[in-house]
Amino acid sequence: MDTKKLEALPTDGSTVDKNAAHVIVELLEYEHDSVVKRSILKKATGSIDAVSVAEGEGLESKVSPFDTYIQIIEGSALIEVNGKETEMKTGDGMLIPAHSSSQTKPNGRFKMLITVVKSGYE
Repeated sequence: MDTKKLEALPTDGSTVDKNAAHVIVELLEYEHDSVVKRSILKKATGSIDAVSVAEGEGLESKVSPFDTYIQIIEGSALIEVNGKETEMKTGDGMLIPAHSSSQTKPNGRFKMLITVVKSGYE
């Protein structure tokens, strides 16, 4: 079986190299008192971002006009959607419907993927 060596990722904040394997949780590190975001793919039709959230930090409440899928890839997080809070841990995913209010609350440090599908205004 052929194994592909992981290639170095760009360090300039750009999207990751296409057709190059990578370890998803190593795309970005935690930074003290910070939320760090790294774009994996950004198109007019949607985006995929990796996000690391330091302990005690969270993401502000927002309403997106598009469906958004989040997946916890390390740690755990409290995700509130339309007033309903859910604790999510590594491997858990959730589809947040378009036009829903969502917020990520502090629950220790964690990393997640955020995929936004811009299929039009629902």
